[in-house]
Amino acid sequence: MLIGSNQKAKKIYEEMSSQKRPAGNLFVGYVGIENNDDKLLEQYIPQLGKLNNITEIIEEYDIEEVIIAIETREHDRLNNILTILENLQISIWGIPELYDFLSGTVRTNTIYGSPLIKISNGLMPVWQANTKRLLDVTISLSASVVIFPVFAILAILIKRSSKGPVIYKQERIGRYGKPFYIYKLRSMVQDAERGTPALSSKNDNRITPIGKFLRKTHLDEIPQFFNVLKGDMSLVGPRPERQYYIDQIVEHAPHYTLLHKLRPGITSWGQVKYGYASSVEEMLERLPYDMIYLKNISLYMDFKIMIHTVMVAFKANGK
Repeated sequence: MLIGSNQKAKKIYEEMSSQKRPAGNLFVGYVGIENNDDKLLEQYIPQLGKLNNITEIIEEYDIEEVIIAIETREHDRLNNILTILENLQISIWGIPELYDFLSGTVRTNTIYGSPLIKISNGLMPVWQANTKRLLDVTISLSASVVIFPVFAILAILIKRSSKGPVIYKQERIGRYGKPFYIYKLRSMVQDAERGTPALSSKNDNRITPIGKFLRKTHLDEIPQFFNVLKGDMSLVGPRPERQYYIDQIVEHAPHYTLLHKLRPGITSWGQVKYGYASSVEEMLERLPYDMIYLKNISLYMDFKIMIHTVMVAFKANGK
């Protein structure tokens, strides 16, 4: 599917359709750009709709690849389009400008006859994704066995420090926007939240004495190895949030939803660099770190984050 119906879009369509050795792609149609009177593609392929219903169009017509036929200098328009498309499991192509070539900021693919940018969707190659999952399961199983004595001691301290269960669960939003229950060692008094969700702060009197230690060392995250084994989480990935806070974050940063392409993690680049967020504003400040992870995700990045997490745990300088 093409997005746009200008001269660039027409040229791409003509070149791809007239290749002596076709790449095997079938044009289903195009999506018009709002406030754009160019309709040069109408005589070749049908207009499927407008940008405001692009998700429904892609699902209805089973679109596998999208070519964005607008100039890269239209940054605002491109950002809005990519915010929608990068949440979908499709390949995205764009048209590079001369500056893109000279600056070396893009790699192109000329398999279609015209040079196109393969826009990164922030996902790992299949072999790395499979290896990441294998490591998640292997390390979680091993850690569960090794840390069990520590878990037992902490459980006793938690029970002695205040009334309530050792482990509590809370609904968070995971991969593809699906809710799941996250498990943690209880670091606050029982029924710390009543009604409206409330984030913890530095001098929060709801945090128990042992809870302060758990949060500084991130040992309260131990039960999440079970979440990893279930497949709800990964060892490394963006920290999952509650829908209540996600709705507020998206008002200021719509691209936050791109993080839902990944399994949430026990630890993340944002948490290592910034720590626990005590407000929506701090969540927004932490967001760029998680976006960097999304765009540079790799096994090397995961190992680096895990090493930093261990260092934070031993130094007990988490917050």
